[in-house]
Amino acid sequence: MTDPALAADLTLIRDAAHEAGALALEMRAQGLEPRAKPGGSPVTDADLAVDALLRKQLLAARPDHGWLSEETFDTPERLSRRRLFVVDPIDGTVAFLRDAPWWCVPIAIVEDGEPVAAVIHAPVMGETFEAVRGGGAWLNGRRLTASEADDLEDAEVLADARLLEGRDWPEPWPAMRFSKRNALAYRMALVAAGTFDAALALTPRWDWDVCAGALIAAEAGAMVSDHHGRPWRFNRPDPRQPSLICAAPALHPLIVRRVASIPLAI
Repeated sequence: MTDPALAADLTLIRDAAHEAGALALEMRAQGLEPRAKPGGSPVTDADLAVDALLRKQLLAARPDHGWLSEETFDTPERLSRRRLFVVDPIDGTVAFLRDAPWWCVPIAIVEDGEPVAAVIHAPVMGETFEAVRGGGAWLNGRRLTASEADDLEDAEVLADARLLEGRDWPEPWPAMRFSKRNALAYRMALVAAGTFDAALALTPRWDWDVCAGALIAAEAGAMVSDHHGRPWRFNRPDPRQPSLICAAPALHPLIVRRVASIPLAI
């Protein structure tokens, strides 16, 4: 039986994600105002409006929680909080700008460094992935189970094929089928659903991109770690993870074995 407190947390963030998705769709229909952030990544007025909505709504409901979001200036204050919200107002802003469907609103609640409730809402796809610790992972009311694939040969992988090219790997890679989706959280949700066998990223990733997906994938039976096979910890001073290996349980060690020679970037 799901902890009633976690069930209430899940209801809170699910409702917030749906409201945020509706606002994003409304603003896109009216016309977006994009600009480039320092470093060149795009942001729109919708990203900022969704961030403001979520921060106001979620912290009003849980004023003792900390806050970490891509579109809010980060401060050390969150480190003093046992619990916090980890939010990406719109993950996959490039897809959002191009009117492609693969963007989402990921929200997680972290407690003592571990995600305990998570939602990834993809409005255009009509999909809401969710999980609480110990309660399994779900998509629109259907329980999710990660892929049973046990061989990398012909595996369905969410990554850029160039990621594995141009490097002398200690162990060769078999032929795999590669696909792309803009939002990293959505990629992890698709691994949780068993639609894909793995998602890879061998450079550092922000907590708001991967926190919700980490819980949903794990509750579906997938394995999530950095490329050395180390588990993630959230709400650290540097809110990044060194890399991402999210894979079916039988494939995860096969991938880590091949990529563990790469030095950690953070």
